[in-house]
Amino acid sequence: MNLKNLTLPELAETIKALGQPPFRAKQVYSWLHKGVRSYEEMTNLPKNLRDRLGENYPIQAPTVVRRQESRKDGTIKYLWQLSDGNCVETVLMRYHYGNTVCISTEVGCRMGCAFCASTLGGLVRRLEPFEMLDQVLFTQVDSGLPISHIVLMGIGEPLDNFDNVMRFLELVNSAEGMNISMRHISLSTCGLVPKIDELAKRNLQLTLSVSLHAPNDGIRDTIMPVNKLYPSQELIDACRRYYEATSRRISFEYAMIGGVNDSRENAKELIRRMKGLPCHFNLIPLNHVEESPLKPSTREAVAAFQKTLEDGGIPATVRRTLGGDIDASCGQLRRKYTKGN
Repeated sequence: MNLKNLTLPELAETIKALGQPPFRAKQVYSWLHKGVRSYEEMTNLPKNLRDRLGENYPIQAPTVVRRQESRKDGTIKYLWQLSDGNCVETVLMRYHYGNTVCISTEVGCRMGCAFCASTLGGLVRRLEPFEMLDQVLFTQVDSGLPISHIVLMGIGEPLDNFDNVMRFLELVNSAEGMNISMRHISLSTCGLVPKIDELAKRNLQLTLSVSLHAPNDGIRDTIMPVNKLYPSQELIDACRRYYEATSRRISFEYAMIGGVNDSRENAKELIRRMKGLPCHFNLIPLNHVEESPLKPSTREAVAAFQKTLEDGGIPATVRRTLGGDIDASCGQLRRKYTKGN
């Protein structure tokens, strides 16, 4: 058992079983959520307790195997090696409103999206809550920059690891821990409809970001296999239910792929299908993946697409490209390291 997977009340029970007073649990919890790598760093604990904790509940901190920092915008990309030797990526991005960390939720991914490097090797395993939390904690420790926002948009499909992701959100939102507001957290999904409905019931007040990437089933089927299981209309209907349950506007992620989904007609079709649904479109210039034949849209096509959406009453922004001089596309750094080793 990893103590960092536990809530404070659960940790209090564990500490109590060791014959320790209740206040020790808060001390241990606080230290763990500061990103310590050993119990010896917990200087306000008695040595015998530190020794017992170390023997029974070792801290499995990740190690940096690659660190790339953009000279253009300060974006930092980490490749972390986990205790079992697997690797995941984390990206730190700097914005005017604070520092955002993009974390992975799985080692690999089984969704098979045609434009994504994360899924090329398939799914290896799902991350535990502490392994997601560690990405936030140790990125903050290594960079020296306070983290204020989190996006679950790295390697893996968050809703495919539902229970562990929900526990991670509870931990990172904890007042005794990092205390990051749910309204500062975005969770991305490629469209697992039943899990969206389950998430809606929790009313967490985070931002749901849906990877749509196509205006219809004909296009979406060719680039996102999940669409054959949950067609786009089922997905859009689930988004409407999510909004009705939470009053949170949906953010649609839309990778701009040249000659595939970037025409004015495609934008007009989206306008028709989104009628009455409060939403925002985040247009993403496609990152090139060596193994994929897909190419990014031209600037002119992106601008025309954005204008068509906005003229139709749908707010749309073009995501600022960060880390262009490093392996910015999700999964690229891990894939290069894995192939080289």
